[in-house]
Amino acid sequence: METIPPALLPANMLAVLSVLLLYPYNPVSGVFQRLYCSLSDSCECDFKPNIRDLEWDLYKNVFGQPLAQDIVSEEVARFLQNKSPDRPLVLSFHGSSGTGKTLVSSMLGKYLFGSAMSSPYVHQFIPTLHFPRPDRVQEYREELKSWVKGNLTECARSVFLFDEMEKMPPGLIDVLEPFLGPSHVVFRTNYRKAIYVFIGTSGEEVINRKALESRQAGRDREEITWADLQDDIAQAIYNSTTSGFFRSSVVLQRLVGRFVPFLPLSRRHVERCVRAQLCQRGSCGRGDVVEAVAGGMTYAPVPGHYFSTAGCKAVPAKINFFL
Repeated sequence: METIPPALLPANMLAVLSVLLLYPYNPVSGVFQRLYCSLSDSCECDFKPNIRDLEWDLYKNVFGQPLAQDIVSEEVARFLQNKSPDRPLVLSFHGSSGTGKTLVSSMLGKYLFGSAMSSPYVHQFIPTLHFPRPDRVQEYREELKSWVKGNLTECARSVFLFDEMEKMPPGLIDVLEPFLGPSHVVFRTNYRKAIYVFIGTSGEEVINRKALESRQAGRDREEITWADLQDDIAQAIYNSTTSGFFRSSVVLQRLVGRFVPFLPLSRRHVERCVRAQLCQRGSCGRGDVVEAVAGGMTYAPVPGHYFSTAGCKAVPAKINFFL
């Protein structure tokens, strides 16, 4: 998406834009407002961050993820406090299915924009939908670069979510390298205000092993630190042929700010998931359903049965069965 450089705009047009911006409810004004915002850092699009409610939701409704809760709340708050960041916020969520990665990413959209996940400035990419053919990686690279560049030009506060990174064709994500560091310029837009979140199961073996070792040693999961896992996750996804980060320059150049580990969930966490879902349906008192659903999940490894193999992902379907 190309925009007109300010030098090419006549002075009278800039005057018209400034007048029209005084009337935000006029449909014509809306068109010119978007144009003006593409030329200026003074507009924040639909950006209405509510960090307090984000933190509250993270700690209330994300179960068994002390590391993810702390890292996400701290990184987002720190990033938004800086009015002129030197690089965008880049987070990468890793862990088994059903541990809360997608839930947390949706919370970002919910509490950063007035229209939440339906905001036109929250962009979600799913490999099987947007990049289904590995033989078209070069074509996808050009399309992705153009898409990101165009949307950053329209709104510097854009959020880009890349889901199912374990299915992303290797080499594709490297086209984002210039956008993730401190050196790239997209017209007059401060692209460094953007947020990128990568989401996937790659690296889950490293995370699950650490959680199991901690459990077997009698340590609480809260004792696991980010430093215990950061380098191991980076190495695992960089060397995995089933990772969209396989041999990626994004990892090699250390452009990911934080690799966020989502730990495997134990039965007590599954029970909390069930209770939360039941309360949303007006059935908070159904302890029998909590016991039935949690008891019907599969736990691993075989000696110990510590962690749910599906996290909380199957909880809604199982509740439907027992209600």
